[in-house]
Parts: sequence; structure tokens; C-alpha cells
Amino acid sequence: MDTKYILLIYLTVGLFLCLIAGKIVKQFKLPNVTGYILMGLIAGIVLGTHQMESIFGADVAQEMVSKFDVIKDLATGFIAFSIGSEFEFRYIKKLGKAPIVIACLESAGAVVFVAGMMFLVTRDIQLSLVMGAIAAATDPAATILVARQYKANGPVTQTLIPVVAIDDATALMMYGICVALARAFTGHFSMMTLFDPIREIFGSLIFGIFLGIIFSVLIKYYTGRGNRLAITIAMISLCVSISHIEALSFSPLLACMAMSITIVNVSHFWEPVFEQLDRMTPPVFMLFFFVTGAGMDVSILPTIGTIGLVYIVFRVVGKITGAFLGGKVSNAHPNVQKYLGIGLIPQAGVAIGLAMMCGSVVPAYAKQITAVVVCGTIIYELIGPVMTKVTLKKIGEIKE
Repeated sequence: MDTKYILLIYLTVGLFLCLIAGKIVKQFKLPNVTGYILMGLIAGIVLGTHQMESIFGADVAQEMVSKFDVIKDLATGFIAFSIGSEFEFRYIKKLGKAPIVIACLESAGAVVFVAGMMFLVTRDIQLSLVMGAIAAATDPAATILVARQYKANGPVTQTLIPVVAIDDATALMMYGICVALARAFTGHFSMMTLFDPIREIFGSLIFGIFLGIIFSVLIKYYTGRGNRLAITIAMISLCVSISHIEALSFSPLLACMAMSITIVNVSHFWEPVFEQLDRMTPPVFMLFFFVTGAGMDVSILPTIGTIGLVYIVFRVVGKITGAFLGGKVSNAHPNVQKYLGIGLIPQAGVAIGLAMMCGSVVPAYAKQITAVVVCGTIIYELIGPVMTKVTLKKIGEIKE
């Protein structure tokens, strides 16, 4: 059978499994996100890449895996685009400086705690700085979907959404600083190490704003629902694909978010666009988390050792402590100070990408770093959404 038809069968099975998972986890009062990831995890174990190779052949299996990555990339674009809708300037003005301050300090908290504890355990400053750099990243998708599934509303939810959105930029900045310091200890320091993350952040924002202006003009002249939905899908796909061009190396998350923020604040026709998008994105998000779960290799969990435990525990401690300090400094609502950090536990694609990039800084630890981060991703993606739901319910931002 042709690869494209095999892929369609897998997508069909994935969607049906996600629907079943949603019903099952609802009985246990767990978020849908957790069900999708668990179902993907089970599917990945039962029918992993090796089984696919034995059935379809190695070439077909590898081609299918690469096509599944495209789904994840596109879903990331949709998620980032949805997040941008929360950044209407009038709304952000009401929130004040809290999201920016908290985002900076929670990222810094993760870096300081992980790097500090890692150095006490390993006495290796380079490894410690690299692991600290990766710890700053947070996965916004899981947190956002939990808040939307339960229609959460209140000070913590309203602050959490912009914080997880800004986190991508702060994580890249922390990564640039830590990797530059790590390179300095090897004698290979260069200003480009510091400049690259800054270029990526500002390049992504400028590119996203440019596309957002084009988007705003298009939805002004194309008023039909079908036309606007077609424009939305086309622009998100364009933004994601161009961002992945190696010569540019933009962040698709930041670029799609900047495009969305531009539309929300420039166009008078943005609300119908997001209403339609909300109706068509659930299947995309289902597949995103299903594919994420299917790509996790649970067999490496026993291999992480002391370094892995330090990373997994102290990243959470750093995030919660940094968010608390950020809330204090910005005089945020008491619940924001106490509980917002728990919504920052999930970690996924960005962290794995940073781990692979860090292999060139400390090649001796490349495999170990990747194993630790992948294990952390499995644990964080499973417990993070549950912890977020329990916390928001506890403080009354999720109603029965």
C-alpha cells in the first residue's frame, strides 16, 4: 500500500483512540491532554518504529515518522496562533507588568536551581550550565488546553496564559547566556553565541508581525467564513514552513504568536477568525498530543540516574520559586504568587530541540542530556496537566 494511505490509516486510528481516551480519562476526572498522551504512549509501545519497519519496510516507516513530525509542527503553529489571541493590548494593560516579570524570574529560577544543584552533584560547570539552560523551557500547549477544556477563569488563569507564551522568548535568552558561559570555559566563546538567540527572538517577532499585517488585509477583503478559514490555515502553514528554513532559523512559536497578536490589535475582523479556528483545531490538538506520546521512549526511564532526578525535581522547584518571586515583585494577586508556578511544569518540543543543540557544547554528555530531557518530558507531560487542573480547581477557577 502507498505510504500516504498508510499514513491516513494511522491518523484515523489515532483520532479514534484519542476520542476513546477522552471518554476514559473523564471517568477519572483527568484532563483530556493526559488521555491523549497516554494513548499515544501505549500506541508507541505496541506498534513502535521497529514494528512498522517489519511490516512496511524501513524506508516506508522512516518516511511516515517524518510526516508525523510535520503534524506536530503544524499543530504547534495553531497552538501559538491561538495563544496570541490573549494578547489584546487593552487586556494586557489591565494585567500590567506581572506576566513579563514572572516569565523572566520563573525561567531564571529554573536555570539557577538546576545548574546550582547539578554542579553540587557533578562538579562539572559546563554540564551544569547546559542543563540549566534547557530547564528554562516550558510547553505552553498542555497548560493552555487544560485551561480551555475546563473554561478556567480567574487571576491565575489570566496571568498564566501570557506567562507561558512569553516563556519561549525568556527560555531562548537564558539558553543563549548559559551556553555562552559554558563555551567560555572551553575557550570557544564568541559573541555569536549570545547574538543567535537574540536574532532568533527579534527575527521571529518581526517576521510574525509582517505576516500579521498581510493577514489583516486579507481578512478585510475576504469576508466569507470559508475564505477566512482558508486564509488562516494558509498563513499559519506559511509561517511555520518559512520559520523552519535553516538559513532563517526562526521560532515557529514566536512567529505564529506575533502574527496572531498583530491581527488582534490591528484588525477589526479578528473575532470571527478565532471562533472558526476554535471549532476546527480540536482534532489537530488531539493528533499533536497523540503523536507526542507515541514518540516517547519509556524504556530509557531507568537510565537517567542521579543527574536525571536532580533535573526533574529542581526544575519544578525553580519554576515554582521563580514564579512566586515574580508575583511578589510585581504585586500580583496572592493566588498568582502561590499557585501559578504549578502551571509551568509541562515541557516538550522546545526542550528536546535545545538538548540536541547542546550536544555540540558538551559532546561527552550528549546522549545523557538527551535521555534526561526526554525522560523529563514524559514525566512532566503526564503530571503537568493533572497538577494544573487540580490547582485551578482548588482555587475556584474551574467550576464543577
